[in-house]
Amino acid sequence: MTRPRADLDVSSVFLDPAAFPGDDPLSWNALFGDDGPVVLEIGSGKGLFLANAAQARPDHRFFGIEIAKKYARLAAERVVKAGLSNVRLWPGDAGHLMAKRVVPGSLREVHVYFPDPWWKKRHRKRRVFNEKLVDSIAKALTPGGELHVATDVEEYFGVIRELVGADTRFTEIDPPALGDPEHDHDYLTNFERKYRIEGRPVYRSSYRLQEAVTAVS
Repeated sequence: MTRPRADLDVSSVFLDPAAFPGDDPLSWNALFGDDGPVVLEIGSGKGLFLANAAQARPDHRFFGIEIAKKYARLAAERVVKAGLSNVRLWPGDAGHLMAKRVVPGSLREVHVYFPDPWWKKRHRKRRVFNEKLVDSIAKALTPGGELHVATDVEEYFGVIRELVGADTRFTEIDPPALGDPEHDHDYLTNFERKYRIEGRPVYRSSYRLQEAVTAVS
């Protein structure tokens, strides 16, 4: 397994939650030092999506949340090595940050790729996707903003579609087309690369926020 490099300075992209005490909303302009659309990824892993997307869209700002600090650090290293300045990594819990610290209507897109399925039934309450997260995403997106999801677990995919489909603020749309990779990094995530090479199915869905950012009664 890849190990973080202590000698690599990632302070420009790797955020320390201790430096942001309390639950005050995060200022994207302060974090990135400029203005532009914000794309947020929940569960960034080793940062393949963030690095690829940030390089393809330099006019956007990318914010990744990864609960495993080691992986968040590896993602930050990938970003620094790529010379990207439009990415920030937050090591922490996505549910809390989305509910408490993201300014309503401030995100252009939210991406959730291959969330932990927590296979054992008694552990499924730990899954990141639940009604509370869907509500938080709806509030955080700007009207017309998009949610993109992918998983290799068909049962979990059904749960996600049911949760998002039950929220009338979202309309399901066609997910972006995935081209044939020409390079080892031309994949959505490390998991997608692994599963497609193995010939395993990947389930994907996308949604657009249609209504004003209000709570479901």
